[in-house]
Amino acid sequence: MSAASHARSVSWFTIVGAVAALVHYVSAIFFESCLQISPGNANFFAFLLAFPVSYIGHHTLSFAGSRQLHRHALPRFLLVACIGFIGNQVLLLSLLQFTPLPFWLALAIVMVIVAVSTYLLSRFWAFKQGV
Repeated sequence: MSAASHARSVSWFTIVGAVAALVHYVSAIFFESCLQISPGNANFFAFLLAFPVSYIGHHTLSFAGSRQLHRHALPRFLLVACIGFIGNQVLLLSLLQFTPLPFWLALAIVMVIVAVSTYLLSRFWAFKQGV
């Protein structure tokens, strides 16, 4: 992958990731604060809403150079997303249990941490060409 192609991929990943993260974050805050759903469940439902935004955007834009078919990329990306979500959920519930941080701040911190690992797994495994 050329430097320009890599930069374009990172740029799109950032944009798509930010949109998906915004969907996740706003949904989770809405579920938790307005609908009074527990933080863990609010986070889970928000993940379900954000996943299609993330996959479609990354497949179409971030990793557009990859000719990986949906039947290969989708299960891998779903696995990466689920691993990311498990990390997200464990970190979030731990922060809420062991710190005085409010839900909105704990979720924001966790989402930034998980985003980096998700990018690396997506780039080097889920959308890796030739596998």
